[in-house]
Order: sequence, then C-alpha cells, then structure tokens
Amino acid sequence: MPAKKTGGRKNQILQALAEMLQNPKGEKITTAALAKRLDVSEAALYRHFASKAQMFEGLIEFIEQTVFGLINKISAEEESGAKQLYAILSMLLGFAEKNPGMTRVLIGAALVNEDDRLQARVNQFHDRLEATLKQCLRVAATQGNEEPEPAAKANILLCYVTGRWHQYAKSGFKRLPTESWDKQWPLLA
Repeated sequence: MPAKKTGGRKNQILQALAEMLQNPKGEKITTAALAKRLDVSEAALYRHFASKAQMFEGLIEFIEQTVFGLINKISAEEESGAKQLYAILSMLLGFAEKNPGMTRVLIGAALVNEDDRLQARVNQFHDRLEATLKQCLRVAATQGNEEPEPAAKANILLCYVTGRWHQYAKSGFKRLPTESWDKQWPLLA
C-alpha cells in the first residue's frame, strides 16, 4: 500500500511541475515554489526525488513513454508509410498543444540552467524521433512513394515540428502547433 502512495505523490509532484511550466512567462521553477504549490515542505519533495533534475527526468520519461507508445500504436495499426508519417507528425503537434508545459521541456526552454544531462536526453529524444520519421519514409519508398532522400526529408520534417513547438511556447501558448497543419502538410509531403 505505501508504494501506491509514493507513486501517487511522485505523480502529483510531476503534474504540479508540468502545470507550473505552463506559465507563459516561463519563469524559473524552484523547489521552494513547487513545494508551496503542493503545500508540502521542500524536504517532502526530496523524499520522492533526489534533485530537481530527477523531477525533470521524470517529465522527460513521461514524454518518451507517451510519445513512443503512440508511435508504436500508429505503426502497428497503419501499414502505409506515408499515412504513418502523417499520423505521427499530427500526433507530435497535438501532443504539444495538449501539454504546453511539456512543450517547454521538448524545446529545452525549461531546462536552461539545469543539469546538462537533461538537455542531452531531450536531444536523444529528438534523434529517436528523426530516426522514426526516416523509417516511415523508407517504408513509404518500398510502397511506391518516391523518397530519394529519406534522411534529409526526415530532418526537415522534424525541424518543422520543433519549429511549431517553439512558436507555440514563444507565443505564450497562443499560436497552436496544429494551426494550418492541414494546409501545410501537402507542402511538406
């Protein structure tokens, strides 16, 4: 039973951190402010996480599990490489739109002045996304869609997604990542 409470409290801490990251002003988050928001002591936070960096790692882990879980589902349900690509890109834009605080983590804005390994982990996440897009393009090529440079196109598509994430965060979460997506997709495809 205590394990459930611990997991529940950890999730509460991560949820509060993600909510604080939704602040459009993007102010630095301190453990004191996080503890105050949860109405607990800073020591209580440190019973669940050894450091603030571990809290951010928890958010990154949540993002990875969620995004790659959805990618695996899309890949399993859709045989067409071109349709996989569209669905994955749509999901990435939608995920950011539904999770503004997580978007600040995805673009690294929330990780400024934090442990360098956090940004390295986000960079690795981006590399995995690019490899996934490249694989979709290769599948599409085997299905008759001409994709002469899958690596270059995968990079352009990832740059598009991260650019939309940046616009969203920098606009104070007003310019939605999915805005004009249906009109822009044919230009990218």
